[in-house]
Amino acid sequence: MPCHPDPKFDPEETLRLLDRHKVDWAFLVPTMMGRMAKLPPEVRARYDLSHLNMLLHSASMCPVWVKQAWIDWIGPDKILEGYGGTEAQGLTFITGAEWLDHKGSVGRAMPGSKVLILDPEGRELPPGEVGEIFFLPDDPATKSYHYIGAERREVGAAGSVADMGWLDADGWLYIADRRTDLIVSGGANIYPAEVEGALEAHPSILSSLVIGLPDDDLIATVHALVQLDPEQPAVDAEAIKAWLKERIAIFKLPRSFEFVSENLRDDAGKARRSQVREERIKTPLL
Repeated sequence: MPCHPDPKFDPEETLRLLDRHKVDWAFLVPTMMGRMAKLPPEVRARYDLSHLNMLLHSASMCPVWVKQAWIDWIGPDKILEGYGGTEAQGLTFITGAEWLDHKGSVGRAMPGSKVLILDPEGRELPPGEVGEIFFLPDDPATKSYHYIGAERREVGAAGSVADMGWLDADGWLYIADRRTDLIVSGGANIYPAEVEGALEAHPSILSSLVIGLPDDDLIATVHALVQLDPEQPAVDAEAIKAWLKERIAIFKLPRSFEFVSENLRDDAGKARRSQVREERIKTPLL
C-alpha cells in the first residue's frame, strides 16, 4: 500500500501518485476531491485513473458539484460515500449510481441501526422536515463511546451525531449542516454548508468558511471567509455576490466577506466554524 506523508495536500501530485502506483482503492475527503476536480482539464488528462476501482469518501459533507464532477470523471460505479458519527452510533452508505437517483443524499442506514430525525423535544419528524439526526441501534444495549467533556445527546437508546438533516419518503438521508453551526438570521434558518458549496463551485475560490456574526437587528448575519486560488483570476466581493445570487436564495447571501490566505479546514477537511466565530467576535473586523 503506497503511502506518501506530506503536510500539504497537492492535488496534481496526488493524481501523479495515483497514476504512478496504479492505485485501485483510495480514500479522499471532499476538500481534496474538490481541489482535484478544479484542476484544468488538460492537467487531469495527463494522468490515468482507469485502474482506480473504488474511491471512498467521508469525513465531511460533499458538495453536489464535487460529487457530480467525480462521477463524470471516473464513473458512478467507482464511488462510494459513507456517513456516520465518530462515536460509532451507526452508518449510512450510498453508491455513485444510487446518488444519481438521490442527489445530495448520503445513503440509507446499514443493517444494525436506523436513522431518526427528531425535533428539539425528541419527537420524530415526518419525511422532508429538517431536524437533528439520531442513530437508533437494533440492540438497545449497544452504546457508542463519546469524547470526554463533550455533550452526549441521547433520546432513549438513540444517539445524536450533532448534524441536522432530513429523510425522504424512501429513507434516504440528506445532511443540512452541523447543529451548532446553524445561522438564524431574521427568523430564517441558514446552513453554512450550502453557502460554502456555492462559493467553492467558483473556479477562483479555493476554500471558504461561513459563520454567523451577532447583529442587533437580525440576531445574526452571514459572514464568509474566502481563500482565493492564486493560480486563478482574482475576484472581489461584488463578483462573488453576483455568482451566489444565481445559486442560492437572496436571504442566504453573506453580508460581509473576509479574504484570507490560510487554509480554512483541517487535514480531514473539517471546518472549525465555532472557533473562527469566537475569534471574530472577540476581535471584530474593522
